[in-house]
Amino acid sequence: MNRLKLAKKSLKGLSIGDAFGESFFGESFFGERAFVLSKIAQREIPTTTWEFTDDTVMAIAIVEQLKRHESIVPNELIQLFVENHDKDPNRGYGATARRILREVGEGGDWRKITTAVFDGMGSMGNGAAMRVAPIGAYYYDDFEKIKMLTFDASKVTHANIEAKAGALAVALGAALATQIKLHQISLNPHEFINQILAHLPDTDTRSKIKKSLSVPYSYHIDTVKTILGNGSKIMTQDTVPFTIWCAAHNLEHFENALWKAVSILGDRDTIGAIVGSITILSSKEENIPKKWVCAVEDFETSIFWNGQNE
Repeated sequence: MNRLKLAKKSLKGLSIGDAFGESFFGESFFGERAFVLSKIAQREIPTTTWEFTDDTVMAIAIVEQLKRHESIVPNELIQLFVENHDKDPNRGYGATARRILREVGEGGDWRKITTAVFDGMGSMGNGAAMRVAPIGAYYYDDFEKIKMLTFDASKVTHANIEAKAGALAVALGAALATQIKLHQISLNPHEFINQILAHLPDTDTRSKIKKSLSVPYSYHIDTVKTILGNGSKIMTQDTVPFTIWCAAHNLEHFENALWKAVSILGDRDTIGAIVGSITILSSKEENIPKKWVCAVEDFETSIFWNGQNE
């Protein structure tokens, strides 16, 4: 199987989940929240442009690196992030990401900048996790390579170990999903989650993913949110555990995975991006709505994609 094709498939799922999740924002007032919940209950997508956010824009740069080098070159990657941000800054970048990209764009050293944020703790936001699944798809058969490249892809903006652990969990999830499809193997949710846990560093993120093993899929979504989080804090520990749990229970059904993902509200574009980037790799093709694939903004014709020399 062509590795770049696998990475691009993950990126396609990421872009669909990203744009899908973005369609369900609107809870500034109770009436808007009720509207969103009613749409989810009816499985009806609100009127949307199907335009993706910074989640996809940054993942495009990851795939570009894999295409160029079959690896991640941190100095190049951060410059791609800066260039793509400047092409369209209105893609939903968070305040910390904007600050880092602005300072790097002005000539700052990303190593000093990323380690200095949050009083020297580094960012533990979910921005690293949202973009790395294509690495797992590309190197689905080499977990050590995935670990190395995922950490390289994370550290240019996220120096905190929690962010790196969350990113690794997502990349490993994508690798396992790829194996499921390519090798026609079956993993139940506990097996899927345990295989990820076996490779994660000892962190709060790992502990919370482990906690997901005891969360039945039948639990009310508000109970799941209380236990695993929904990304509303924009932190890895509050985002990745639910996405891994959601993907684990919907490995063959991309559409169901995204409806479940958005139902928890919170950071729904990032949660959708992560869940979509994993489950598209293992889903049965009939469970990937063609109208969603066609409707989402095409990353390969976007201003962010450099498709030469493929």
